Amino acid sequence: MNGLANEQKRVSWLAMIWAARYRTPARFVALIALLLPWSTTGLTFALTPWLIAFAFVDLREFPRSLLRPICLLPIALVVLAAVGTLWSDAPWPERIHAIGPAAKLLVIPLLIYQFERWPYGHWVFSAFLVSCTALMLYSFAVAIDPSLSLKLYLSRGPYKVESGIAVRNYIDQSQEFALCALALVYPIVSLLRQGRSCSAAVLTALVIGFLANMIFVVVSRTALVTLPILVLVFALLHLHLRTALLAFGAMALLAVLLLAVSPHLRITVAKFQTDYEMSVLDGQVSGMGSRLEYWRKSLRFIADAPLVGHGTGSIRPLFAGAAADAQIDPLRTEIVSNPHNQTLSVAVQWGVVGVLILYALWFAHLLLFRGEGLACWVGLLVVVQNMLTSLLNTHLFDFTPGWIYVLGVGVAGGMALAKRP
Repeated sequence: MNGLANEQKRVSWLAMIWAARYRTPARFVALIALLLPWSTTGLTFALTPWLIAFAFVDLREFPRSLLRPICLLPIALVVLAAVGTLWSDAPWPERIHAIGPAAKLLVIPLLIYQFERWPYGHWVFSAFLVSCTALMLYSFAVAIDPSLSLKLYLSRGPYKVESGIAVRNYIDQSQEFALCALALVYPIVSLLRQGRSCSAAVLTALVIGFLANMIFVVVSRTALVTLPILVLVFALLHLHLRTALLAFGAMALLAVLLLAVSPHLRITVAKFQTDYEMSVLDGQVSGMGSRLEYWRKSLRFIADAPLVGHGTGSIRPLFAGAAADAQIDPLRTEIVSNPHNQTLSVAVQWGVVGVLILYALWFAHLLLFRGEGLACWVGLLVVVQNMLTSLLNTHLFDFTPGWIYVLGVGVAGGMALAKRP
């Protein structure tokens, strides 16, 4: 009997070790999600142990998993970025450095493979929500006392006091808060349908906190443009048409009321017109005016090399050449490596070929999230948000929004595939 009991204990321990073999990579991905809103360095360091842990899982089906478009297209875009260095006129350090923003897309196939087989994706969602909740509360504290901002201690150059911005910048912060607020709508509706009003009330309080921070503390104009569209997407997908129309009308009325009570929101909205007047009438540098100038120049660069573009890392040298030819004009002599539009960034470097791969990638990932469930809603939200914000930024290649896309598509995509026959 004792021998049998010892054998059962040994089998039990082996089963625990075997299960931990699959839980450990998920814990590291959850750690990445936890660090993402706060630290770029911490996220980079967390990637290494995750890759090591991933190497010890069962990878027999991994090569076949890579053949699906949802995995092939991110790889294709990175390969194009690497090959694009061959016809670029930029210095080699700039060519190599320009591969980096796209390289993070290689993580998507790994995450899809992992979370399609081992059901720990909710750890990642929870870690990101907890981290953003802490950031939201800290942002309120920084709004009261700007000296509490971590940027005061982490910035290398002169520090500019920015109310409500705890770390990094207001664009990333608004992106994260808008994503969390909208992602929570699905579980709130599900909980209310199940009669679990207390749990729904807790999540509703978090949504109110995120939205209140964006309304009264700090918000990006990109978030203001994209947030109503994302709400409309949810209403059309998950509510009856009449309910969706009523909800959208109520949201429009609420927006008018919030403009009346929030001076910060009025200033942010008014900045659209202010920037336009500064750029068009006065010829001064402004957010909107700079974007319009970047787009105008980028279209000219694309016309010069429409098929395969100017090569990886060519954006900054092209703007430098255009600035040298321009007259002394602060708006037209800016030299940048980012045209603030994802399509233009890809087209300038890799032409029509790159744009086709980019749009195919977005479309394939949109199709991945057809269906019901929290994973499909989060994944769809991440893809649509990235597509919309990429009209005004290069959010697929930027650090924080890009990693949100990688984690969202990889984790939610794996979870969505796991539920399919």
